[in-house]
Amino acid sequence: MTHKSQATRYDQLTPSQRKAVFHIEGPLLVLAGPGSGKTRVITHRIVALIDSGVNPHNICAITFTNKAADEMRQRANALGSSAGAHISTFHSLCVRILRRYADKAGIKPNFSIYNDSDQASCMKQAVKDCELDTTNFPPARMLDAVSTLKNKLIDAEHFGSDADDFFSKTLAKIYIRYQSILSEQNGLDFDDLLMKTAFLLKGHSDVRNELGERFKFLLIDEYQDTNHAQYEIAKALVSSHSNICAAGDPDQSIYRWRGADIRNILNFEKDWPDATVVKLEENFRSRPEILQMADSLISLNQNRKQKKLIPTRPPAADIVITEFEDEQEEAEGIAQKVRQLTDPSFRGGKLVPAKAGGKSLRDIAVFYRVNSMSRALEEAFIRNKIPYQIVRGTEFYNRKEIRDLLAYLKILVNPSDEVALLRIINTPARGIGKTTVDRVRSYAVLNNITLFDAFKKAGDIESLSKAPKAKIAAFVEMLERFKKDVAGKVAPLIEHVFTESGLRKSIQSDDSALENVNELISAAAQYDRQAEEPALLDYLQQIALFSDADAYDASSDRVAFMTLHAAKGLEFEDVFIAGLEDGLLPHERSNTDDDETEEERRLFFVGITRAKAGLYISYARYRTVRGQLQRTIPSPFLFELGTEFTESDNVISSATSVIPAQAGIHCFAAGELVRHKSFGLGRVKEFIDMGEDSIVKVRFNTGQTKSIMLKYANLSRINDI
Repeated sequence: MTHKSQATRYDQLTPSQRKAVFHIEGPLLVLAGPGSGKTRVITHRIVALIDSGVNPHNICAITFTNKAADEMRQRANALGSSAGAHISTFHSLCVRILRRYADKAGIKPNFSIYNDSDQASCMKQAVKDCELDTTNFPPARMLDAVSTLKNKLIDAEHFGSDADDFFSKTLAKIYIRYQSILSEQNGLDFDDLLMKTAFLLKGHSDVRNELGERFKFLLIDEYQDTNHAQYEIAKALVSSHSNICAAGDPDQSIYRWRGADIRNILNFEKDWPDATVVKLEENFRSRPEILQMADSLISLNQNRKQKKLIPTRPPAADIVITEFEDEQEEAEGIAQKVRQLTDPSFRGGKLVPAKAGGKSLRDIAVFYRVNSMSRALEEAFIRNKIPYQIVRGTEFYNRKEIRDLLAYLKILVNPSDEVALLRIINTPARGIGKTTVDRVRSYAVLNNITLFDAFKKAGDIESLSKAPKAKIAAFVEMLERFKKDVAGKVAPLIEHVFTESGLRKSIQSDDSALENVNELISAAAQYDRQAEEPALLDYLQQIALFSDADAYDASSDRVAFMTLHAAKGLEFEDVFIAGLEDGLLPHERSNTDDDETEEERRLFFVGITRAKAGLYISYARYRTVRGQLQRTIPSPFLFELGTEFTESDNVISSATSVIPAQAGIHCFAAGELVRHKSFGLGRVKEFIDMGEDSIVKVRFNTGQTKSIMLKYANLSRINDI
């Protein structure tokens, strides 16, 4: 490659981008606002390192979704980088490390990666084995608690030794049993991938040094989303050289609920005092009006690093905030506006102004806070004959026919996977019932062998009659035949298993199920074409680490429906954000915690900054909650957008002015004690004077904080004692 071609590659970089790209040795923090070209910087930095003489084999780039990793890999290759750099998600890197150093990690290299449903099965069994009631100790709640502990790198034994109250001691007992079940089945959950890697690196200096020598340059995208385990893994990998590049944005940290710790990026300069800090502030995505609105909102957060959103595009945005009567009217209004945007002949709809039609459906997205909000939107889009896709990819792999087929594949690479084995032993029905399985399991426990090995020895089990022994023998023989094809391409194996197992025949009358299996086989065929050496174990690993964000199909000409969390990393010409109501956004769970309220504000910020030119925000006066139609209150975030927002129909905003202080009576002052008919006693935190639309923010004794429109509040003062 010529010197001229190397220089040309970097011509389009801004001065700040160039500073980040051409930094070589030492720690680097890249504070990258939305739409600032962060992925461009990381990919160009990979190429620049190679151009400077770094061996691609010594570069490791980490991001948070498979889709983002694929995009980064493709961009780097397009820029002329040679193959060899490791580009993947954190979890994929950990799987690779654990399979290589399995012995030192105390596991077997052919471990299964248990998804949510697999984990739930194991946890349910753990609670049962501890002779506890799943009503009092729900498996889902126990999994959440265990996940939190693992993210903090607290293993079962250490947690148990420190437990000093009834719940903690009981949780420790469940945690220990849950881990033993996973170990018996040679399975790891998602959190184990991180925790065991962190412990491996901490406890084995030879592994740490070997990986540090291999990965001499570590680049981490979306650093604000790292949890404590990922933070410790990153520090261990660079402990011998400090060549870490962390790129991210504290204002887009939205995964606190799954362990992400915003302090990791906020304290980067404390961890690395000699770090170079580069701010990417120029925004190449959104119109200035949208950025001004986003900036006004996020500036109210305290946990952030100050930076600007500098527009590079001229003003021309449509920003519309609309009130609807209920969720049905809201959904219909959104559907009609989409028709208006895409169909030049359509006139009508409540959302204004009317832009010229002719846009592609793929350039439009609808965001919401919770998945349940999609139902009304789906109905409206179906009525209006507008194609849409729901970006909720993991649901595909939770369909029964897909889980059944994948269970066959899992048992081929990990015979100890009891969850998979129990799923397929009588699916489709082959006359091996619960009584037979229980007898085989008892034999397995008595002889200290796996359940699968016990099935292989079924002929020796005296409690079984001749008929079940024959059926079990046929089942085991079938699996052994399947095993012969494990090393080859995956798609033909799936098709073979689907037919020979009897699954195809069992669902032949269900067109939808057949279509889903065909989709799985097609995806496997694509994997076979792209993989250098297709392998079933690798394929199952990719599926296990599949996320909702990976499911978004940008090539499909359909409107995208997704949660605000799934929207991160994406961009659209026009964005709709529905349900801007107190209790939805910010979510009611955030009302007891200022940090959580800040995260909800960041979530709204992420939604706003996905939009390039059109932003349509809506709320409903009434919304059905758990079957009951309830009066709502507009989200307090609406009053933080720097616009002349008032609660009325069709509010058009140019995002160029600050909410004015309107004349009105200050009915309540911060600190006053008040009573509400439904929420009880509380103390006023803030009064926002908006005249007749004034808002009073109250922290109630229940622990909830509510922003209530004064004219609907019915608050009464209580004399403070």
